[in-house]
Amino acid sequence: MKRILLILTASILLLSSLTSFAKNQQLPVEAFASIPDVSHVTMSPNGTKIASLVRSEAKGMEGTLVNILDIDTRESSYPIQTDNEKFVILSMSWANDDLLLIKAKFPAVRFGTPTTETRIIKYSLSKKSTSNLLSRFGLKKFKWMPQIQSNIIDYLPDDDKYLLLGTNGIGNKTQFESVIKVNLNNGNIRFEQPAEANVTDWITDRQNRIRIGIYRKETKYRIYEQEDAHKDRRILWEFEAFEEDQVWPMGFAQDKNILYVQAYHEGFEAIFKVDLRDPELAKELIFSKEFNDVEGSLIYSKLKQKVIGIDDGDESEYTFWDKEYIGLVNGLNKALPEYRNYITQFSDNERRYIVYSTNSKEAGTYLFGDRDAGKLFPIAYRYKKLTPDLLANTQTLSYKARDGLEIQAFLTTPLDKEAKQLPTIIFPHGGPISYDSNSFDYWTQFLANRGYAVLRMNFRGSAGYGYDFMKAGLQNWGLDMQNDVEDGTRWLIDEGIADPNKVCIVGASYGGYAALMGVATTKDLYQCAVSFAGVTDIEYLVKSSRRYSNFDIVKKQIGDDYDALYERSPVSKAKDINVPVLLIHGDKDRVVRVQHSEDMFDELEDLNKPVEYIELENGDHYLSNNEHRIKTFVAIEAFLQKHL
Repeated sequence: MKRILLILTASILLLSSLTSFAKNQQLPVEAFASIPDVSHVTMSPNGTKIASLVRSEAKGMEGTLVNILDIDTRESSYPIQTDNEKFVILSMSWANDDLLLIKAKFPAVRFGTPTTETRIIKYSLSKKSTSNLLSRFGLKKFKWMPQIQSNIIDYLPDDDKYLLLGTNGIGNKTQFESVIKVNLNNGNIRFEQPAEANVTDWITDRQNRIRIGIYRKETKYRIYEQEDAHKDRRILWEFEAFEEDQVWPMGFAQDKNILYVQAYHEGFEAIFKVDLRDPELAKELIFSKEFNDVEGSLIYSKLKQKVIGIDDGDESEYTFWDKEYIGLVNGLNKALPEYRNYITQFSDNERRYIVYSTNSKEAGTYLFGDRDAGKLFPIAYRYKKLTPDLLANTQTLSYKARDGLEIQAFLTTPLDKEAKQLPTIIFPHGGPISYDSNSFDYWTQFLANRGYAVLRMNFRGSAGYGYDFMKAGLQNWGLDMQNDVEDGTRWLIDEGIADPNKVCIVGASYGGYAALMGVATTKDLYQCAVSFAGVTDIEYLVKSSRRYSNFDIVKKQIGDDYDALYERSPVSKAKDINVPVLLIHGDKDRVVRVQHSEDMFDELEDLNKPVEYIELENGDHYLSNNEHRIKTFVAIEAFLQKHL
């Protein structure tokens, strides 16, 4: 795809030709480390407006702006700005053609416990005004201010002046989730579904009745069904967390009796539908993938009044199983053959749509399609300075772990360099129930641009490879999961790709844990380690979850033998680390507390080990702030240059 057009920017609408740089050019750190130029592109129901998040460098407006573009006039407005410290915008959606809903998070502390709070900001195009979704009058009905105020249950398409919101702090069982009906004009609320003990979420049918309740107590789940709010409920399924008999409701067909669910099929997650009138609740297979899990949420066509596929991925890419829509995607793939092309949204009449096009060397292009006009053209680039000719190739491969298990991995090598005796970065992913793929990754491309080969692997416990593979990672931190990372490193050296004297292990979150454990448990394998927001004390990680509702799930996933967990923690093995270490952590991290890196630094410093520590003021777990991201990448670049 030749990059020729850009119309969504933080400063001006423009058409621009992007200059191609010479191959092997070392791009500025900012080209990779800055937050995306454009993200979260979403179209109004009538297909005339496009909202997006755009990065701004304008003085006094640094951070992220909400941009609303009129497709026909090409005029933009920028109603909301954030520096990504006070709050971070998580997503945007249209309640109707006039009202844009903006979901945001911010760090807080409740009764001494660090929390993440969420809110919804609404912006009216006609009034050119912003306000909170819930009014002060509406909030007076709560017994306490709810922490999570962003769980939209249903947009009520037949009455776009209201929506259903799931939240706690109201009614008799205030600690559990109720459903309220919110007036989008004035923010007032009406009580719809009373909270039930241990019910954590509610799902409506296509007639907007509250039908499904998801119950969890400790590690046991139940799926309840009812005819409507206040009606009697029955149990559809019961199961334990992380077990193969789990059945997760996804949503309804137009028929109120047909429920779509996600469950395992021959060891892999797949999509089924169930007729709730059937006493046996037999599951009819609708969609599956060979040797991979199917994940995502349902795509429902209002026009066709049926479920047509699922959306998944960072930009909610659509995967269709309906033939008509598969044909549309096939046409896109024919027009753009070297890219993975995903429809991410339709207008209500499905004549206009948004496409997200990407591959391992394409940082992401958003395109606007008009079926009536027969047009498809780019509207924005996720990273406008990262053109495909400047990025490195990534290949998918696999290697055998020491017990014979096959591990899928992704190798990126510097542009126009032979994959032989290269300085190398081993880069295990976070999660750990997550996964890497052969797609664009800004960390990887930055490191490759600096001359390093990068190996990412989906060690056991990673998501997407079926039940047995996921289950193999439970309570396995520092054991076989860690061996899989080490075995990938040794395989790359044995293949002659990695220079054995120039290998560093780098990771974030769980990947940071794996990086520190790598240098603590192996000798002469790695020359250095970098941990961003890494877990350093698993015992503390589990114990610090005690005041949260998921404590029992955490124990089942990670373990509760605290002595053993401490022994499998990098902080307990600081004496065994004899290579330079770089630690970076945000002090407002609500996923992995900053104490992990602080304690690790203290242990290493007390032992006179070579360690550097950078603490990001007001930084979160995701490098949401542009300054923090650039500071992190500058530090990593200098550290690697020094030690590799």
